Amino acid sequence: MTSKPLLQLEHVGHVFDDGRIVALRDVNLDFGKAESVAILGASGSGKTTLILVMCGIRIPTSGVLRWKGEHVSTLRQWTDLRRSEIGIVFQDFNLFSTLTAAENVEVAMFGSSASSAERKRRVEEALDTVGLANRATHLPQELSGGERQRVAIARSIINNPKLILADEPTGNLDSKNASAILDLLFDLQRARGSTLVMVSHAPDQARRCARHINMKDGQVVDQTSMPAREEAL
Repeated sequence: MTSKPLLQLEHVGHVFDDGRIVALRDVNLDFGKAESVAILGASGSGKTTLILVMCGIRIPTSGVLRWKGEHVSTLRQWTDLRRSEIGIVFQDFNLFSTLTAAENVEVAMFGSSASSAERKRRVEEALDTVGLANRATHLPQELSGGERQRVAIARSIINNPKLILADEPTGNLDSKNASAILDLLFDLQRARGSTLVMVSHAPDQARRCARHINMKDGQVVDQTSMPAREEAL
């Protein structure tokens, strides 16, 4: 028997401004376990809106999303999924300026039943995984752009999610840091068996993913599967 996809989108649409702006149009997609997927398209094609819908930050105005076959529709359901199953990496890091690196990572565990000692252990482990064990007490403004994105990645993996969504994760980085961040994301994806869905404008970055989804005007115009390339860019 074929297992259910991790996440399914069925006829998903999203509009703004009382329907005058259509961000997504009849999107039908499946995301399987341990996949690496690139979402490509020009600015305004709907890529970021798609990512926000896939994690419940935005609720679609039409269509259905299913997590492991179960319909997900409420804010509470999505909050629970982001706390335990879905990690998110944003282009602009989204770190709290008054919190240390360790505290920014720990934010992702708020509301969990983990003890203080367990949270501390997991934060230390996550920061060590991304190479920032010695920067735990630093504030975001004391970190480089690459280090801030590593903190964001540590936060995204702290709950061992099944799905990692990365929206232009290297968009604010120079080429050297961008390459290092991509290496880290793909290493984590393979080591943990998670599904990585990455928004990108850059075909040379997307080629590291096994499936490409091309978008235009809020629609999926084609999908291509190919062997993912392992080499660093």
